[in-house]
Amino acid sequence: MISKGKRKKLVLINPFSPKKREELFDTSSISPPLGLGIIAALTPDDWDIQLIDENFETFKYTQADLVGITALTSAANRAYELSELYRKKGVKTVLGGIHVSMCPDEAQQYADCIVIGEAECVWASILEDYTRNSLKKRYVGEMQDLSNAVFPRRDLFHNAYSYANIQTTRGCPMRCDFCSVHTFNGSKYRARPVDEVLDEIETIPDERLFFVDDNLIGYTKESAERAIALFKGMIERGIQKDWYCQASLNIADNDEVLKYAAASGCRMILIGIESEKIDQLQETNKKMNLKVGVDHYEEAFQKIHKHGISVLGALVFGLDSDTLEDIENRTRFAIESGIDAMQATIITPLPGTGLYKRLEKEGRLLYTNYPEDWEHYHFLEVIHQPIKMSPETLMEAMEKCWTTLWEEKTLYRKMLKTLKETKNPKAAAWAFASNTERHNTAFGTKKTSWNINKIRTEGH
Repeated sequence: MISKGKRKKLVLINPFSPKKREELFDTSSISPPLGLGIIAALTPDDWDIQLIDENFETFKYTQADLVGITALTSAANRAYELSELYRKKGVKTVLGGIHVSMCPDEAQQYADCIVIGEAECVWASILEDYTRNSLKKRYVGEMQDLSNAVFPRRDLFHNAYSYANIQTTRGCPMRCDFCSVHTFNGSKYRARPVDEVLDEIETIPDERLFFVDDNLIGYTKESAERAIALFKGMIERGIQKDWYCQASLNIADNDEVLKYAAASGCRMILIGIESEKIDQLQETNKKMNLKVGVDHYEEAFQKIHKHGISVLGALVFGLDSDTLEDIENRTRFAIESGIDAMQATIITPLPGTGLYKRLEKEGRLLYTNYPEDWEHYHFLEVIHQPIKMSPETLMEAMEKCWTTLWEEKTLYRKMLKTLKETKNPKAAAWAFASNTERHNTAFGTKKTSWNINKIRTEGH
């Protein structure tokens, strides 16, 4: 049994796959490791805590009594490597996060214990069991009410992040074919009390904020009213931050939500557009967009613009029904539509999604030498056999798409159009910065210094 009087060392690691780091990585667009910050906040004071963040730091072995690692799928193999490194030195390791939850049998081979699901309710038990030398192989975290949630230990985050982040809800009742959120966080929409969220925001010194919720306004009248209460609370408390969030297209139908979102500092909303074709929305089970209707996309963008907010539209390519003409048309749609910032990724079958299960069953996955091949699952590489073209043809089409989307002249035209539509310099600057981050990736350079952190404009 480990002495309770001895101070122990917990090392938390945010891994990053070293493959293609220079091509795919732009530090101005990433978000702090919120989950590790929450784990740190739940750890008793008799533990010393260090967070190693490979987004910014070159890993160097540091002494530890216990190591906790969480990773997305693209960094899973790196997480396993680091876990094995510590295990060989006799240090116990704990692996958790969405990939581990989707692939528990795989992850179990590379750690002393794993956490399946949300870790908050089991972390205390893990530490107690570790102290008694009785660490179990698996812990299953249940989905709990989000009241009285701890505030993450943001003091442990690297100071080079461009903005802070916060989560106010979990869960999604939608079942998009390519998404595993409903599997990991459940299909029930769970929300933190508004006052508790506001209290946490008041502790955040950063001027820029990202609400990481998959849909900040939710799917019901009650959830929309909660969002309005949150925005009004920010205004009433005098919280002055520029922020952006993720939401579904239904946000455009609620004028009051948009009014108070803008008044509280909203500059940009990320919306999953996915495709401009009805049959492809049906293919991906994108029910919300089907409900709005592709013919009403522009109307939705205009409603958002009217409140001085820009739209970051996420589009996917490489769907089963995609032809080369479809890819060219979607590229043109992104440029010519009311979308202000453009995100264009290749459809990626992450484990735990309906898409992955289907492509695996059909034998269409190109990279299955796991865990090594998880490093290909980063949304910018073709990892499945398309139906209407070869993988090589799709990759060539995507490289042309990215070059076309983020050509410098296009970005400046987009910025001027955003400024005209929103009449808000800050909204235009945020969209321009988001486009520029992707320009730097597409053109393999980070020479330009356009990003949200450095642009200073005046707006409402």
